[in-house]
Amino acid sequence: MIEIGEAQRKVLEEIPVLGRERVYIVEALGRVLAQDVAAKRDVPFGENSAMDGYCCRHEDLAGVNATHPAKLKIIGDSPAGKPFRGTVGPGEAVRIMTGGLIPSGADTVIMVEDTQTEGDHVLCLRDPGSGAHIRLHGEDVKAGEIVLSVGDIIRPPEVGMLATLGHAYVHVYQRPIVAILSTGDELVDLDEPFTDGKVVCSNSYSLAAQVLECGAIPLSLGIVSDDEADQRARISDGMRADVIITSGGVSVGKYDLVKDALSKLGMRVKFWKVAMKPGKPLVFGTIGNKPVFGLPGNPASAMISFEQFVRPALLKMMGHVSLFRPLIEATLAEDLGITSDRLHLVRCKLFERDGNMMAVSTGTQSSGALRSMVLADGLMILHPEEAPFSAGHRVRVQVLHTNSPLSPQSPYN
Repeated sequence: MIEIGEAQRKVLEEIPVLGRERVYIVEALGRVLAQDVAAKRDVPFGENSAMDGYCCRHEDLAGVNATHPAKLKIIGDSPAGKPFRGTVGPGEAVRIMTGGLIPSGADTVIMVEDTQTEGDHVLCLRDPGSGAHIRLHGEDVKAGEIVLSVGDIIRPPEVGMLATLGHAYVHVYQRPIVAILSTGDELVDLDEPFTDGKVVCSNSYSLAAQVLECGAIPLSLGIVSDDEADQRARISDGMRADVIITSGGVSVGKYDLVKDALSKLGMRVKFWKVAMKPGKPLVFGTIGNKPVFGLPGNPASAMISFEQFVRPALLKMMGHVSLFRPLIEATLAEDLGITSDRLHLVRCKLFERDGNMMAVSTGTQSSGALRSMVLADGLMILHPEEAPFSAGHRVRVQVLHTNSPLSPQSPYN
């Protein structure tokens, strides 16, 4: 039996980073850049106004105020996209809109709120300062500058920047295809008759959702019976994928045949059984260069095992550098009667009390209790040597989703 940290290292040692593909920038959202992106031109390309107002020569505004305004002649307009082509001389101003190019001769913009119009003249009621409200040529990005780099994650701001720089398409790392196979005579699918002794195969769907959530592509191989030959045939069908996941059949029971089926397909086993609860019966290896994960069959065990091993592997394949969920510290809000020689991953809810983050279990920690995952904001990481786990004990929590109460309301309320 292997420790969880060593098991994660063994997994990641076998995981390659996939090649790159060229995609439309909006479709690149959430993907990892596989190229450096340089600016083709300065941004902004020319000096333009940050405000609606009037552009003029600052020397005409020096020392003015509401009692002693400057009266300037309006000689034209410079709306965004339709620049004024003349030159601003002494005692003159051009009406300008946000984004409008600054005409020759002008060096300052006064906001419209600080002016009054009188026919074809404008009264300037304050001195905004030399160069006020002007976005300088190239102040955001210089031509030739590397703006985005290999390894950057494409978020909405990066999509906007790519558009600004004139890139409609960009190279990102490929998304792995992940074959998912559920094993067990007791399993039925959603549209099959439900009889005594049968259970709906939730793993096919929860694992597919986990694959999608981290950005990879699920390929459902369906359900296969507890027959080794059938399992080998179905796993062989999945060899067209980049990664293979099975659930169930990896423990030591009479009908736990997946490990043997995988071995007969040539899998090089890297480890079997992990010192964690839930999730002990887990096998990992490779068939050729394809990673294969044999996950436990119990729904909570399968999902937690995916979080610890499969998700980091898929993220690495897609070029990510940050592979693991965030960790926070919290205070136990209850006594937990846990004693074991294995690391426990306890499903928990998070809440704040007097400015402190608190953690409480989601109830039964049975490996088959899927509702405990529905209720969970995170997983408490409990090492056996730290027992007993009493109320007030400080614990580390692996945060599973962003809807946890870490930010329960608007920060402005």
